[in-house]
Amino acid sequence: MKLDNRSSKLLEELMSNPSVTSKDIEQKFGLTRRQLGYSITKINEWLLTHKLPEIQRTRKGFFIIDESVFVTFSKGETLRQEDASVLSEQQRMYVILMMLLSKDDLSLIHFTSELKVSKNTILSDLKQSQQFIADYHVTIRYTRKDGYVLKGEEFQIRKLLLHVLDKFLRLKNGADLLSRLVDIKADDLREVTHRIESVEKKLNLKFTDERMATMPYSLILVIRRIKKGNLIRAFYIKYEELSDTKQYRATEEILYDFQDIPMEERLFITLYLLTTNVYWSEFLTEEAIPNLIEALDDMLRLFERRAVISIQDREQLLNKLLLHVKPAYYRIKYQLTEFSDGPQTVSQEFMELHHLVKKSTEPLAELIGMPIPENETTYLTMLIGGWLSKQGDSIKEKTKAIVVCPKGISVSRLMYSQLKELFPEFIFLDTLSVREFYHYPFAYDLVFSPIALETDKKLFISSSFMEREEKTRLRKQVMLEIQGYIASDLDAEEILTIVKKHAVISNEAELTKDLYRYLHRDDADAIRKQKGNEPAMTLADFITEETITLRDSASSWEAALKVGAAPLIRKGSIDRSYVDAMVGEVEKDPYIVIGPNLAIPHATPEDGVNEVSMSLLRLKKGVAFTEEYSIQLIFIIAALDKKKHLKALMQLMKLAGNTADQKALIEATDKEAILDIIRKYAND
Repeated sequence: MKLDNRSSKLLEELMSNPSVTSKDIEQKFGLTRRQLGYSITKINEWLLTHKLPEIQRTRKGFFIIDESVFVTFSKGETLRQEDASVLSEQQRMYVILMMLLSKDDLSLIHFTSELKVSKNTILSDLKQSQQFIADYHVTIRYTRKDGYVLKGEEFQIRKLLLHVLDKFLRLKNGADLLSRLVDIKADDLREVTHRIESVEKKLNLKFTDERMATMPYSLILVIRRIKKGNLIRAFYIKYEELSDTKQYRATEEILYDFQDIPMEERLFITLYLLTTNVYWSEFLTEEAIPNLIEALDDMLRLFERRAVISIQDREQLLNKLLLHVKPAYYRIKYQLTEFSDGPQTVSQEFMELHHLVKKSTEPLAELIGMPIPENETTYLTMLIGGWLSKQGDSIKEKTKAIVVCPKGISVSRLMYSQLKELFPEFIFLDTLSVREFYHYPFAYDLVFSPIALETDKKLFISSSFMEREEKTRLRKQVMLEIQGYIASDLDAEEILTIVKKHAVISNEAELTKDLYRYLHRDDADAIRKQKGNEPAMTLADFITEETITLRDSASSWEAALKVGAAPLIRKGSIDRSYVDAMVGEVEKDPYIVIGPNLAIPHATPEDGVNEVSMSLLRLKKGVAFTEEYSIQLIFIIAALDKKKHLKALMQLMKLAGNTADQKALIEATDKEAILDIIRKYAND
């Protein structure tokens, strides 16, 4: 580790004048209290890398420096400063962009003079800069009159400014270089820093050190652009969305002596404050983001179910998440996610955890109205992963499984649901097609599939739909091989005896019943009630006289789908686009045939599903599906979620396994005869 220029000078000052006070150093070097604290932290980190004691500060502002530090430097130890004279190609690009963002009338001579490189090198750097800013829809233009300038919407240029500034300040001696390059005076920095610290007091929070190091420069440069007439003219944030926030009132205080700042610019600065990460806040409330705490709580519950983990001290973790997600909410909503602190990638150790966290962010994405970006979920992963480590939990120690099913989305989900219920102690990462399986990037221990697969992991062959006997056999087989015992050997009474030794039981009879139900659960447990205690729907709920169509034949598979889907279109349950999507799914998903004469065509909810629904087309003469299959019973499925239709699908799978009942359906002379058979499965 090397010290930056400012920290090196401060350490040299302390070595030569150990009786100096904090106030003396602040005045001599033109630093704020926050800047001095930041440099002392850097110095202490540097000392620790050299196995030297840290420098302490007293309440009165004096410094306590261990004798070993003086001894080390008296022996000739030098402070290795970072060399800022030689910049890489990427670093030169940041210098060029910062000049373009803050200066006018720029020519090649200005760039070559600043960077001490040739014109050809600058032209190459300008080309690279153009490629870098393309994502912001900003371009570099040259005219004889104006020289090199940036062209694009001002909001996009501001985003670019904040991004480049963050990168620039990470350069060697970046703060000193920036101050010289764009002429930022120490007094101006102190004044803006003082205003931001006043805002911290007003808002009862503390911004992170990384953000605090960049915020004064950001505000100075943004205000300069405003004064030069580079204004955000069409702002897509409504005044009402931000004007009630504390940050808006804080913006007014920061700009109290700037009378000519337009409303759009005040909203932009408010948004900047709202998107800035904080590491502490006295008041953690939802404020202008209704239902945020509920969404975070739902996210945690989804994660707990997927990771088979119970989070301890849940409220404390929720507070930590809220502290991060409040600014993240505005970053995501207004596409400013480049400016979040924290890691941009997940370490190998957290890959599977990150996958589970990403799959659990649905409530948060629904609240914001768009998917959670990778860099934001990465930070969520680190927060949750650190919390689990603190409580002594790790998903690495848990058995992780995947489900590989070649029979289409609905059957795969049913198989996944059954296995997850059958093995609640396992983490089920995903349900995959065979092609996805051979390129799956995450670590796992077990594979469940109805077909044989090439794998070096433990593979268990299981049916897409399992009866009670097969479930019992499979659980015994898996637990015996994985853990050396058979789960069904567990006895509720014995478990209760152990629990009573270590806990006070308020209702022994009810606990015994719950333990027994859990250890001896059957198929009915696989169908859970929906949110709000809404019962799962049966086959008879979906297949009614209104949704049954009887025909002798159909001219083609496509024609059969149109006829079979017609009742659902009439009801408004699906759009016509859903039928087209089902036709297109045939090539992608040839496994919708689940019985000799029975198929369950379906597409995705996004293809035009308005409500969960099913219909039945009965053909006396089968329609060709492929060269192998002629289909007479077509159950069209339109699902909105992964759960509501599962019970009906399980009953349909049972029907697919009963040849006699299929034949009775095909030979039925009226709809009532069909409904009698459907009710039999619905009541089973």
